[in-house]
This record gives sequence, structure tokens and C-alpha cells, in this order.
Amino acid sequence: MKLLIEEYQYDVSDVADVLDGLFTLQDVEQRVSVSYVGYYYNPHERVKDVVFILPKVLIDEQGKVFGEYEPQNLIHLDEAKIDERHRKFLYEFAVWIHRAIVVYNESHEKNEIVLHRQIEDEGKGTHKKKSNTLLDVILSLIRFNKENQQFFTFILKNLHSGFNKINWGKTIARTTAIVQDSTPTYLNPVNKKRQVNFDEELIVIFFSILQYISDTYGFRSNINFGFKLITGAMFKRYLDGFGRTRLRQIKYKYFSDTAIKLWDLCYAFFDKTYKIRVNTSQSEYLLVKSFHIVFEAMIDELIGDTNIPRGLKEQDDGKLVDHFYTYDGLLIDDKADDDIYYIGDSKYYKIGNSLGKESIYKQRTYARNVIQWNLDIWLNGNPNMADPFERIQLFDEVTEGYNVIPNFFISASIDKKTLSYEDYTEPHPNQPPVSRQFKNRLYDRDTLLLSHYDVNFLFVLALYARNNAGAKATWRHSVRDKFRRAVQDMLKEKFEFYALAAHPDVNASAYFKAHFQETLGKTFRPYENQNLFSLALDKSYPEDNKRLRALLGENFYVVPVELGKDPTVQLEKERKDKGIVNSPDGMGKFLTCLVRKEETGEDGRKNVAKLYQLFYNHEAEGATYVMLNMPGGDISEAKYLLPLIDNTIDGYYDIERISFGTRTKVMKDGQSIPNYPTLRIKIGAYHPLERRCTEGIVPRMANQIWTLQYLKEHIFNKNSTYTTDEDVHFAREPETSYGLKEQEEWDCIEGL
Repeated sequence: MKLLIEEYQYDVSDVADVLDGLFTLQDVEQRVSVSYVGYYYNPHERVKDVVFILPKVLIDEQGKVFGEYEPQNLIHLDEAKIDERHRKFLYEFAVWIHRAIVVYNESHEKNEIVLHRQIEDEGKGTHKKKSNTLLDVILSLIRFNKENQQFFTFILKNLHSGFNKINWGKTIARTTAIVQDSTPTYLNPVNKKRQVNFDEELIVIFFSILQYISDTYGFRSNINFGFKLITGAMFKRYLDGFGRTRLRQIKYKYFSDTAIKLWDLCYAFFDKTYKIRVNTSQSEYLLVKSFHIVFEAMIDELIGDTNIPRGLKEQDDGKLVDHFYTYDGLLIDDKADDDIYYIGDSKYYKIGNSLGKESIYKQRTYARNVIQWNLDIWLNGNPNMADPFERIQLFDEVTEGYNVIPNFFISASIDKKTLSYEDYTEPHPNQPPVSRQFKNRLYDRDTLLLSHYDVNFLFVLALYARNNAGAKATWRHSVRDKFRRAVQDMLKEKFEFYALAAHPDVNASAYFKAHFQETLGKTFRPYENQNLFSLALDKSYPEDNKRLRALLGENFYVVPVELGKDPTVQLEKERKDKGIVNSPDGMGKFLTCLVRKEETGEDGRKNVAKLYQLFYNHEAEGATYVMLNMPGGDISEAKYLLPLIDNTIDGYYDIERISFGTRTKVMKDGQSIPNYPTLRIKIGAYHPLERRCTEGIVPRMANQIWTLQYLKEHIFNKNSTYTTDEDVHFAREPETSYGLKEQEEWDCIEGL
């Protein structure tokens, strides 16, 4: 076996014969490198051997294999001075590489990077190879199984011919018959004894090898006969030497060419130095030109999503993201449907290499394109909530913050000491910095979280090559969760997290708009309760953070919270401990009014009232509203006019000015009261509420003064029928309700 390493610079004189027939280019210094990975049989008279070109991940920063061997000293592997453990590893590693290329080629039928010529049938040549590889044996065993099914059927039929027939001579001589009606009956007949059949034993060993190859390397073979196979600890005993011993014991029991060939293959599997006959008349190969593409496909197959909408992985500016998937968000652990986008990039380097600036810049561009795609979906107002990619909302309209999108790099690593195929995924020693445009703004669209992980290349290679859907799904969930928790740990290390809830008299949305500069990029709404907010503060700015917490504490309940945890319990305790509050930025009170829908025209016909049209269309700004019945309480506290329209509350208006007027009030008994006081309310800008409320809204709620806390707790969080408390000040209730006989006096818009 000849061994080359991908992209390693060899002297031309060292590899001229080995590379004969394989297209390569040499530089001016008479050095040559190979950009392929895979298997190549060179039929050149001076070679006639298998050439394996293995990935560059075997080489460390010093250019050595396993940190010990110069690659040029391993070209002639069978003759190289190398530890037997390392030699065995390289033989097996070559099998995994071959298998991974096969899986890639089968799943990417139209790829242009795999070069393949089918290996010829074994056993038809007249010469043996100079050396023999595990891959040769495995492929030959699989091919033998495909092409010799009739041989197995023939052996199986012979095994059972005559078996279980009664031996009448021994039955009559050795057992007693029961005679009834002159007819003897033998209750315990003697069957023909089955002799040891060495054909069957060889076939059992053969199929046991195929089963082991399938379980270990993923090479699938059909085992169509119901033999009891050798598995588990017993087969390990065969691998440890008993297989060679037992096959030597039964070697001379076979006479047909097919059986001898089968014995040769089985023995070669247990004794890697045994040579099998193969056709060596022409070149055979399975090579891939750009192995980094295969590595990307391996990682994407194992961690990525499929059926991703265009614009996310295949981006509109022509960029192609290596890995993209949705998984649990970072900010809350137990919230349903809280997925976020994860953006990954594979880095196929030599062991220990770090990221370049270009890679970080590209990742930043990927993230910005993803954010813009999401904004386009949501700003157009038509996200498909059944689509796992569209239902994610990155932008929070209240805080104007953006959810955190994890971005990560994955590079291949091999433990030079253990050469283990076990699963380990660890943070790279040199982590990339947080990319940002502004300091202390985690929830900003220009803040990019970057992390770098090393995965065990051997584990990933074996998992991909086995092509076991169940094993891949298990690892996919495991590694996604590991990435998520690693990013959370990084956030905990760099940021302090707090939960906020507005005081009862504070409108959070209005507060964030008024204090835009202080809170932008630091607040976001990740919780199921949309009235709770997350505050993230960079630990690098303790004085700034202290001032902001003090400012927010005047208008919000503020509690420290562990990242990922729901803060409801802590906030409820803070509310009780803090008691009644009077916030500096607290909202004024709301003056409710009832908007009639119909009015009687001069012709006596009922029409939709112009006042109703103004309020229904949210166009009452600038008008003067005349309230005929004076509300109770301190009118000066009323800052907003809250209209009740069609038993619905959906928004409120600023009160720019309140003045008093008079009118002549006609009582029910016909008496008139002159100079009866009225309110004249100059209406300002309209503000929609977070949601419409229709449940329990009745006309008698009009002409009252409500606090914001009352509006939240008794209207929007209403659990029972309409009640009042100390926060409500009554005027005289209107004398009619919707649908009843129209009263003579109604509030109106001045001039209409």
C-alpha cells in the first residue's frame, strides 16, 4: 500500500512512479502536491499497488502525521518504520474514507467532483498484489456475496438433503415397537445423524464477516440465508486470532474453486498480510477532487435542515451558507415554538489552524442576509405560521431589539494520542471575537455572536459513512443542544441578564420610544408573557450598567434572571416587595366616553353618526369632543380619551386640552336647568392598544376615569363580570344602551 497526504508538498523524485497516470502539476522547485482524496490502483510495472490519498486533517501545524512522522517517510507504508498501532489505524482509516466518498457519490448523483472506475472482479488475474489492504478484502467479500448466490443455495440444499430421515435399520434394532392390529408402531424412531459440514461453517464465518462489516463500516450486504451468525464477543475472539486458527484447521476440506476463493477471502480478512488474487491489468480508482466539499456535505447531513426556503441558505446575493437549521432559542428554555436560526460554516483545515478574517466577514454577511429575509416576511405582514422558518420573528416592535442569532464555525480535529473514533465536540482554543457596531448592545441587528468548535473528524466520518438514519438523528439533536448550551455559557460569561416588567402606571411601549437611546439594543421580549422584557448588559461596562438599572428601576420592576429561565416568580415577588409605586414616567389616567353609532337626520331617517365614523376610522385627532355628563374624580388627572366603540376598546387619544362649557339640561320631568356644566376636550394623537378588547365592554363604563393598572387588570386581563374599585370614578350612567330607545342628549363633536 502506498500512502499520500492531500495537498502535502512532495519532492517529485519521491512520488513520480506512485503518481504515474494521475494528473498532477509540479512547481518550479520540483515539488508536487495532490488535490485528490481517495483510492487509486496504479498498474505501473514498478508499482502495481494501491495508492491511498488521505485527507490533510492528518497533518498538524508542523506538517507531521500524528505529530511524529514526515509524510514522505510513509509513502511506502508497508516498508515504513511506523508503530503498528498507527499502521493499523491508517489501513482502517482508508476504509472509512472510501466509504464516505461512496455515500457522498450516491447521495449527490450529479456531482462533478468524484472520479470513479469500477473495481474489476477479484480472482480472475494471474498475479497477486504486492500488498493487500482491508478495503480490498471488504470490497471483494461484498462482491463475492453478490455474484455467488447460486453457490450458497446449492450448498444449503445439500446440507439438508436426507437430514431428519428415519434410519429404519437402527430404529428396528434399538427401539421397541408397539403392535396393534398386527401393525408395529415405533414411538422413538432414530434419525440419520448429521455430520459436521465444513461448507456450512465456512459460509457462517463468511456471513458473520459481512454482518460485522455492515455494522461497523456501513457497507450493506444482503444475507438471504437464515444461518445463526457469529456476533458480539465471539466474533471479537475471531478477530483477535481465533479466526485465522479455525480457518487454517479447515483449509483442506474444500475442493471447488468457489469454495477455495471464499476461504481465501475470509482468511485475508482475519490476516491482513494474506494476499488475494485480483485482476491487475488496468487502473482502478475512486477519487474526489475537492474533499472540503465532501466534508461540508458530511457536516450538513449530520446537523443541517433540509427544504430550506431560498434566501436563507442559498442567499439572493449568490452566497451559499454551509449549514443552516432552526433550533431552540437562547433566551428561554421552556417556551414552545421559540426556535431561532443557527448559521454554520465548515472549515476544512489542517489540525490546529485558526480562522481567517475573511471567514468572519463572510459569516457577518450571511447573518445580515438572514435578518433581512426575515424582516421582509414580517414587514409584509404575511408570514406562514405553519412554516418553521417563517414563523420566527427576529424583530421586536416594542423594544426595537433583535433576537440573538448564533453563528458558528466547525473544523475537523483528530486526537493524535488516542486516535479515537468516539464523539467529542469541544470549543476551539482560539474563539473569534463578538462582532458589533455599537458597544453594549446584545439585541442589536449588527451584533454578531461567533463561536468556533472542533469536532472529532473520525467520529463524524464514521457516522456519515455508516449512513444509519437513527444514529445520525440522535447525534444531530445532541450536537445542536451542545452548540446551544455552549453559546449560552458564552453569553453568561460576557453579559448580565435581568427581567423587566413595567409598573402599573407605565406604558412600556411609550417608555421605550421615549428612552430610545438608553434602551436600544439592550432590551427584547423573549418570554411567553409579552409584558415581560429581557435586559442584557455587557459586563465590560459596569458603571453604565448601574446607571441604566437605576433609571429603569424608577419605572419597571427589575430582577436578575438566569439566562434561559422564566422570571415570572421573581417579578411577582418584586411587585409585592415594592408595593404601590408612583413612577416618574407613569401615564396619566384615561377618561372613557361612549360613541353612539346612529343619529337622526333632518328627514327623520337614521344614519351612521359622523362622530362614530371619526372614532371608528381613528380620525378624531384635532376635533373637540363635547362631553355632556361630567365625570367624577379629578378631571385634571385625565391625560387620554378612551372611546368605547361598538362595545370595543382598541386605542386611545391624547387629551391636548380640557375646558369647561355650559348648556341647558332638560330633565325627565320637562324642567330645564340653565348653565349646566360640560367638558370640551381637544383631541390629540391616536395610539392603538396592544390588542382589541371586546369581552365585557358595556355602555355604562363610559364617563369614568381609569388608571392604566385598572385598564390592564380589569379589562384586558378580565376574569369575571364588570366590577369597579377605587381606581374608577363614576359619572352618572348614560340613560340608554346600544340597541335601546335613543336618548335625547348625546355627547358630540363640536361643529358636526
